[in-house]
Amino acid sequence: MSKLAVDGGSPVSPNKIPLVKPTFYEEDEKLISRILRSAYVRQGPYTKEFEEKFAQKVGARYAYAVSNGTAALHVAYLTLLKPGDEVIAPAFTFIATISTVHYSNAKPVLADVDPESFLLDPEDVKEKITPKTRAIAPVHLFGDSCDMKTLNDLAEDHNLFIVNDCAQAHGTEYKGRDLGSMETLNCYSFYPTKTLTMGEGGMVTTNNKEHYDKGCLLRSHGDDARYHHTMFGLNYRTTDISSAIGLNQLAHLDEYLEKRRSHGDKLRKATERIDAVTPQKIMPGCNPSYSYFTVRLELEQLRCTRDQFTKALQAENIECGVHYPTALTQQPAVKQHLNPPPCPVSEDLSSRVLSLPMHPFLTQQELNYVAEAVEKVATHYHI
Repeated sequence: MSKLAVDGGSPVSPNKIPLVKPTFYEEDEKLISRILRSAYVRQGPYTKEFEEKFAQKVGARYAYAVSNGTAALHVAYLTLLKPGDEVIAPAFTFIATISTVHYSNAKPVLADVDPESFLLDPEDVKEKITPKTRAIAPVHLFGDSCDMKTLNDLAEDHNLFIVNDCAQAHGTEYKGRDLGSMETLNCYSFYPTKTLTMGEGGMVTTNNKEHYDKGCLLRSHGDDARYHHTMFGLNYRTTDISSAIGLNQLAHLDEYLEKRRSHGDKLRKATERIDAVTPQKIMPGCNPSYSYFTVRLELEQLRCTRDQFTKALQAENIECGVHYPTALTQQPAVKQHLNPPPCPVSEDLSSRVLSLPMHPFLTQQELNYVAEAVEKVATHYHI
């Protein structure tokens, strides 16, 4: 067995392989220069074009751009919720999924996730529904799709809305349908780690004209004309500079997805053969987008902690990350405001998950290095 690089051995990869790689193009520079020369830098024609093309791409009737993914969630919730409403969301996700519920004067209710897919467990959702429940917020984590058939049936049976958190699901399909075309509202982020990035940015898609109109008002001070405000709103507008970048990113989406899916399949086949490492299960009917490639470490089979495993991989020149190290039920702010009951699967997963490099610009050699390094470290620490 070769010596681990963290113990003085030679690293598997001669160069650092980044976890993500946001990439921009010469066309971005040209468009940004054109916008700067025009002095019309706020939300304008480029944003309108980006909204229209994004809606067309995902198969939704309407889309409106906002300043970031958190803003997308907040406006979506404000569109639907009344004070005291409850929204069921997974305990294993980024906090923005529920902090925006809190700031909509509603109550987040945390449900557990499936240990194999890491996604919202419909059976636990069913147990958490009360007369106050207004919506379910599936999070399509790492580009996998939740069980939308079961969740949509639950929503229909109980007269609930669905607010899809698609921050990591650009291009993800469920049973042949892009998640962005789903009911009721679908929220995207364009943060640098996402499949499409504008640096910061967000989008909400819907097929409901009323929800679209209200969302457009909410993102821009509630004004339907200059200095004419029909409701209290916020300033969640984006800029034409960001939207111009978004248009160029969208033009590359098919190319990005093809490469991510190819890379994901390769890493999946490789990691499935490695003891003590289990890749995220792809849900039946899902065509994933592989926003991240995330595995679960079977720590009972290893003589190390996740942190030690991570440091060993990094020494092999493989960058990796943890999404997410603390379940929402264990976050200080959540415990203070909600005092939620435990979600044991989410809490356990948060101590085991590890994300490996995933972006369209990985070479076949780099993919081989990633797989080889994971196997090297897992074999070394395996009991």
